[in-house]
Amino acid sequence: MFGTLNTFLSGVARAWAVNDGVNLASFVSLKDKHIMNRNLYVEMPENAVSRILEAPIDEIVCAHIKVLYYLSLEPRDFLLAYRHQSQCVQSVVKMLQQLKEENWCLPIMYTVCLDLRILAQKCEELGSGSKPGEILERAADCLMSCFRVCAADNRSSDSETKRLGMLNLVNQLFKVYFRINKLHLCKPLIRAIDSSAFKDTFPLPEQITYKYFVGRKAMFDSDYKSADDFLSFALKHCPKNFPHNKRLILIYLVPVKMLLGYMPKKYILECYDILQFHELSEALKEGNVRKFDDVIQRHEYFFIKCGIYLLVEKLKFIVYRNLFKRVYLIKQTHQLDLNAFRSALRFVGEKDMTIDETHCIIANLIFEGKIKGYISHSHNKLVVSKQNPFPALNTVS
Repeated sequence: MFGTLNTFLSGVARAWAVNDGVNLASFVSLKDKHIMNRNLYVEMPENAVSRILEAPIDEIVCAHIKVLYYLSLEPRDFLLAYRHQSQCVQSVVKMLQQLKEENWCLPIMYTVCLDLRILAQKCEELGSGSKPGEILERAADCLMSCFRVCAADNRSSDSETKRLGMLNLVNQLFKVYFRINKLHLCKPLIRAIDSSAFKDTFPLPEQITYKYFVGRKAMFDSDYKSADDFLSFALKHCPKNFPHNKRLILIYLVPVKMLLGYMPKKYILECYDILQFHELSEALKEGNVRKFDDVIQRHEYFFIKCGIYLLVEKLKFIVYRNLFKRVYLIKQTHQLDLNAFRSALRFVGEKDMTIDETHCIIANLIFEGKIKGYISHSHNKLVVSKQNPFPALNTVS
């Protein structure tokens, strides 16, 4: 089924001779079927490679074959495989620098960079580094070397420029930075893409991934309207045959929408198996603090695992806002005794709520624009606006 090492190298040489970047990418991919070829498991392939291949592709293929060798051992040596994959990426950087005003080689860069990130993640899972995140951080440095070469290619024509490869690398870097929790390193990458002439013409799958991560970052920065825009773009354009990806987007988009006052439809949540948010939205609509706390407690693992626990906790002020709006609708007056709010809070589960804590909650709601009014401490009353005292959440968040 599989040929000899020389047959493999001859195939690489033919693809290199005709500038076939896609075919070359498959020759150096760890997902291609050739990785099952035992004839390629060679620890020292330099002599064989140098006889058939020329620079700079020879170093790339040589490093790739060494990666295959270390992954063929029992047990597999992921750390040494990662190190040789790093050398493979560094050789690709040299190739990018040598092939001026040409971008047919970008698929090779995409492939080796993706494999580097995956190997780095595997090493992290096995605890191969001296401290958590160390190997992924070094992998990000390798990816940045490729990014710098692409970003600096200003002299080539629009069709031949390596800048077309920037977004693919940015998405790879995002995946690393989110995993090692260094989101501040995303800022210069976002600036580079936003100022790029190609930002609206990059391949749609790359744009979807980019908007997903930028939306998540905006969410962590409490810029919920931007997060809504980015994540909504990602959801709208994500193909229907990728339900797992749609679910990932919705896990972040739904709580953002809820903070902006838009409650999710139950059938959508059922489709993507995220009914935890339906229970939350029911508690929000009712202004039921006890029910809200119960949902948070029961689904705590899910919210923490998805990294949205603190975001979901922020919804509690909407629960308070909706509860207090009910008090206002019952009392039908714009001068409301604060003890009425404390009684309402105690009724829905906040048994130990003091009047000072009630003041504090209402003051925060006024500050956030969720209630239009002021507290009269001398009369222990909340005086609300006669016009629209509880503005729609999508106008204030």
